[in-house]
Amino acid sequence: MPQLSIIYLPSDHTAGLGKKSRTPYAFVADNDLAVGQLLEHLSNSTVWASSAVFVLEDDAQNGPDHVDAHRSIAFVAGPHVRRNFVDHSMYSTSGMLRTMELILGLPPMSQYDAGAMPMYKCFTATPDATTFRHLDETINLDEKNVAMGDLTIKSEHFDLTAADRIPDMQLNEVLWKSIKVNVTYPSPHRAAFVALQPKREKEEDD
Repeated sequence: MPQLSIIYLPSDHTAGLGKKSRTPYAFVADNDLAVGQLLEHLSNSTVWASSAVFVLEDDAQNGPDHVDAHRSIAFVAGPHVRRNFVDHSMYSTSGMLRTMELILGLPPMSQYDAGAMPMYKCFTATPDATTFRHLDETINLDEKNVAMGDLTIKSEHFDLTAADRIPDMQLNEVLWKSIKVNVTYPSPHRAAFVALQPKREKEEDD
């Protein structure tokens, strides 16, 4: 196998509430199942001992979040990855890229990945080659949108021919209102992350 493989699972974008399209739940469940099946296959293969799998949402869709609109989920798996561990460090997409570069012995491609924080805390010096077993889906992967209304009409105008052609704020609103029924759609919150330096004590005069 090549040292680096990139696998694109496109279903997490969903199709909103487009008429006769699969529901957002079905799309996301389909993506989740594919990730589980991929990890199960790799963990039972001969390449697993030297593998590291990084899973990142394509983007956060600029969506509302109680912490920050840029926040996205990420997963790391492999024999050298710490099991049953949640890393609360603030990483970036560039940090994940930098981690892969370090594993592969590649130099950084730009100042962004060169200065990014690698995901050191995710790894352990004691490998665990235990295999993964995917969880079967609990949602009908073929479930279709059936409701007609403003959200369906709005979804019909989305350009689904390629990623990122849909106005992200409109898609976010459709998804929120279809899932969080009777819950007010929040405005995006964008936090500023500032590294505070400890206050230096005033030097005494000689």
